This record gives sequence, C-alpha cells and structure tokens, in this order.
Amino acid sequence: MTETVLDQAHAAMLATPEDDAKRLRFFERLGDAELFLLLEAEAQGEQITPQVFDPGSGPLVLVFDREDRLALFVGAEAPYAALSGRIIAGLLAEQGLGLGLNLDVAQSSFLLDADGVQWLARTLGNGPDEVEARLAEVSAPTGLPEMLISAVDTKLATATGLAQIAYLVGTTDTDGVRSHMLAFVGAAPGAEGALTRAASEALTFSGIDAGAMDVGFFEANDPVTQRLARVGLRFDLPQPAPVRSPEPAAPGMDPDRPPRLR
Repeated sequence: MTETVLDQAHAAMLATPEDDAKRLRFFERLGDAELFLLLEAEAQGEQITPQVFDPGSGPLVLVFDREDRLALFVGAEAPYAALSGRIIAGLLAEQGLGLGLNLDVAQSSFLLDADGVQWLARTLGNGPDEVEARLAEVSAPTGLPEMLISAVDTKLATATGLAQIAYLVGTTDTDGVRSHMLAFVGAAPGAEGALTRAASEALTFSGIDAGAMDVGFFEANDPVTQRLARVGLRFDLPQPAPVRSPEPAAPGMDPDRPPRLR
C-alpha cells in the first residue's frame, strides 16, 4: 500500500523521538490532512454521530487517512465523515474525546488522549495578533532557519486557490523595528483568515522558538508589490482546476459551519 503523508511524518517522528521539530511536523500534517471519521450511522444534515470506543485509557473516536483503511478496519463499508484534522480536533476537544489514527491498519497507528486533543486544538487555533504598522522598507529575508522556510513552503502547497503568490521578506517599520513578513498577493475574497492561520501554523509547527512573522495582503497593482517581487523569496500557490457544476456540500466542507457531534 502506498505510503501517505501521515505515514511518512509518523515514521520520521518515531525514528528520532527526541526531535521536537519532527514531532511537531507530524501534528501539523495531522491538522492539515483530510481524515475519515468512523460514524455510527450516516450523517443527518450537519449532525454526525461518531462511534466512540474506550480501550481503557478514556473514550476516543477513530479516524483514518484513507477510505480503504477505514473499510479494512471495519471489515466492510461503513458510514464516515470526511473532515480536516483541524475540524475534528476542535469537535473532539469540545466533547472531551481522544483520537485513534489508523489503528491496526497502518504503521502510522497512533493514539492521542483527550488531553492531547485539547493541546492540538489549542495549538491549531492559535492565531497571530493583529498589528498595524507602516512599512518603511522591505528587504531580502535574512537569518531565517531553513526549517521555517520549508514549513512555509509545505503549508502554502495546501492553500489551493487562496492567493496567487506569496513573498517572504524582511521589513523595517517607521519606528525602526525589524521583522519578517509573509506577503500574500491577490488573496481570494474572504481568504485572509485562512492564510493568516496557515502562516501562524507554519511558524508554530516549525519548532522555531524565537521571533515572529507578520502577514500582509496586497494586490498585484499595489506599488509595494513590485518591491516585494524584487527582494522577496517567492512561493507560488497552487490554483484550482476549472469549476464544475456545484454539488451538495458534505458535512464539514464549509470551515465556517463545521458539523455538530451528537
């Protein structure tokens, strides 16, 4: 069976258990992944009822990163909800439930108790403070660890259609304060929150315990955009395929209207 992104991140974490950065990277991949949550019955509108198990360490639900892995565990087709790990963590944290990933069907089998789920939900929910500053200068980014640049690149590879381009630059504001900024060009309407969270998670899960990274939004015709292009480290965000006829939205597809657990 082909390895998944979670398989690879889990294996890297186990290979060097003392490496906090690889442990954080696994949890970042868990939050980003589409997971298949095992249900008791088919979803009813926006309400879902997951199967809850208690192996002795507290109640938990089961998720799988492939549909065939869920079917292999159950031994037959079974109802499920396909949701991001981020949404699942938030739902489980509200209910005090733990999480079991790929149990008995993959090497990435992993248990996260209720306290761990609470931590993951809080970490994924952290966002940067909003600050307003006037830029006096933008420059090439310097002194940033390769680990952070790789984390930004990986995170933005999942941000399909949310913006056209991003530039990582050094900045100096009118008070002389130096920082770094991830500048998005051509953000889709309403995508600012998701892009800000993506930048924040890249910093959090990179394992870098120093500094901060601001986030900015610009249009292609803004005068500063040309300066960003000259000095910035460029990231091209993937763009969606041509739009097809709309289909009914499945539970959890709208991040602003997550499903409700029963």
